[in-house]
Amino acid sequence: MDLAFLHPLYEHPGPWASVYVDTSRHTEDTPHERHLTAVALARDLDRQGADEETCRAVREALEELRHSSEPNGRALFARAGEVVLDPPLARPPQRDSAHWAPLPHTAPLLELAGEDPVCVVAYIDRKGADFELRSSLGRQDAGSVTGRQWPVHRTRSVDWSERHFQLAVENTWEHNAAEVAEALAACQEETRADLLVLVGDDREKRSVHERLPKHLRDMVVETPHGAGSRLLDEDVERIREQRVRQRAERELERFLAARAPDEEGHSGAVEGVPALVEAAREHRIEELLVRPDAPDAHREVWIGEDPDQLAVRRTDLKVLGEQNSWSARADDALIRSAVATGAPALSVEPAAEATGGQIPAGGLGALLRWS
Repeated sequence: MDLAFLHPLYEHPGPWASVYVDTSRHTEDTPHERHLTAVALARDLDRQGADEETCRAVREALEELRHSSEPNGRALFARAGEVVLDPPLARPPQRDSAHWAPLPHTAPLLELAGEDPVCVVAYIDRKGADFELRSSLGRQDAGSVTGRQWPVHRTRSVDWSERHFQLAVENTWEHNAAEVAEALAACQEETRADLLVLVGDDREKRSVHERLPKHLRDMVVETPHGAGSRLLDEDVERIREQRVRQRAERELERFLAARAPDEEGHSGAVEGVPALVEAAREHRIEELLVRPDAPDAHREVWIGEDPDQLAVRRTDLKVLGEQNSWSARADDALIRSAVATGAPALSVEPAAEATGGQIPAGGLGALLRWS
């Protein structure tokens, strides 16, 4: 997950209100239920010590979601009476929650707004294709392409003239497949989609697939069900989930391989809070790996005003020359450091089962920029 969008959260000092709210349920009672949720979460922040202005800003922002049709949910990060960032979520949170702490509680975003593959679904027929863009936030039209309209159907005659007609049909099919492939490649470049999902008859899908540029072919998946099937939506969601799992598995395998020391005793990966804190201070984290709610995620560390001012013990910060310090969760502190140095972060939860439970010790690890 690219964390660059979190930069506004670290341009101001805390403390911060961090709120996660589910907007996936839509009934006649939803506006009233969301009003009650807004009141309850604001009160929860007040009990945790949040200032009145910030509680009011959060409540008002949540009230604005009373009639929202968002499919999953929203995160809100507020301080000093202002909501600074309110990203939509790719998945609904398990429960509504509010946190008041020196740092924004951003760790849940790795699960709730992290890997969200965007698909271009291409509905292909012999005359062209319609494109649809899909993500966790829904679907939208992404254009269409129309090829030659005649001739497109075979005949059963064996007459010589009809054979010429059938050859013309073949040529039309091939021409239209090339047109669709070219338009689909342009659509992917414009949307930066992660996946290209082909829907249609087997021959039509295969013809388009073969004509796509080589660098896009690893993104292509052909669905077993057609546009009229009620199972198509399940196909697309399964394809998206599989891509998330494959990415997590690939990065976790990289971590496990890099964790082993080389001939000189150096490792390209670290795990455990003390080693991660040291790597963060030295700006050596290339990619942060987190298993949400793992034991080390909740561990207390100490932070200063700058992202690289963090330590396992408060006295360590004083040794480093930092006079002001606050207690923070390890996962949130490490994410702040990753944002400052441009390092991505990834939830390894989707890959945990595939690796037989081999994850970073304590649930936190990192690939390093150098040993």
